[in-house]
Amino acid sequence: MHSDATNAVTTEDNDTIRQRFTELLGHVERQILGQSQLVNRMFIALLADGHLLVEGAPGLAKTRAVKVLASGVEATFHRIQFTPDLLPADLTGTEVYRPHDGSFRFDPGPVFHNILLADEVNRAPAKVQSALLEAMGERQVTVGRETYPLPSLFMVMATQNPIEQEGTYPLPEAQLDRFLMHVRVDYPDRQTEREILKLFRDEVRGERAPQTPVRLSQDEVFAGRKAILGLHMAPEVEEYLVQLVLATRDPARYDPALRGWLRFGASPRATLGLDRCSRAHAWLAGRDYVTPDDVQAIAPDILRHRVLLSYEAEAEGRTASEFIEELLRRIAVP
Repeated sequence: MHSDATNAVTTEDNDTIRQRFTELLGHVERQILGQSQLVNRMFIALLADGHLLVEGAPGLAKTRAVKVLASGVEATFHRIQFTPDLLPADLTGTEVYRPHDGSFRFDPGPVFHNILLADEVNRAPAKVQSALLEAMGERQVTVGRETYPLPSLFMVMATQNPIEQEGTYPLPEAQLDRFLMHVRVDYPDRQTEREILKLFRDEVRGERAPQTPVRLSQDEVFAGRKAILGLHMAPEVEEYLVQLVLATRDPARYDPALRGWLRFGASPRATLGLDRCSRAHAWLAGRDYVTPDDVQAIAPDILRHRVLLSYEAEAEGRTASEFIEELLRRIAVP
């Protein structure tokens, strides 16, 4: 039955599906003021079938953003607060003993929802992060001797607070690489702060009850994912995309001034992610082709968590974002 529904949706006009995505994106932006880039990246991750790591100070609407997005998709949603005493079973689920027949029954955990918000993911210990890593990378959960597949639509949005370091466990590089994008959010400006205040007052007084203009079905999400793969990418743009990733592995080849900045460059996952996200960025912008601007717009969020700076660069106060900016300035645009 699911296959028939999917075939029916994929025959819809591409512009119609894109219009529905655009309407929902506009609705989320009206509810999450001052964070248009975060909203855009959430939709790109949804279209590119990837996971999102969001870093920012408390109170910047990270949790609210994913809740509003989830309300516009016909999918199950769950938020789990990561803490130092969290156990893998709290995430994956566990086998429950049934005394009446002496058997065990698997009780699924929150990871079996379609959209999972992992709040303050860096507060969880290594075993929990390992369980999340398997779910994100393999789309499955192993409990005991049994392996259970996750839903076809499965997206993790993890948040982390860069301010506090006490009681946190830095995410290992292998798990960071599993995240499609690493997005950083900052404080809103003065005018946006006033608009946030007004929005809050209206909601408290009940004067503003936001209605979701559309509710995307899972089949429409899958159709959108198929649509972005059909976008045209010129060979020159594809070569530019590949050169950006290769430059993270041997930056001195492109400019001797970048020698010694990095210990490790980006993996092939970065190439795949940059390709799909550039296509999604162009598709949401209403185009049926990818430009170098799409690649440049999305490259920092794809690469910043996949490059490891050298000890010397860190000692000089350099950051991964600065390195990526240098690459974008130095590599010729087709």
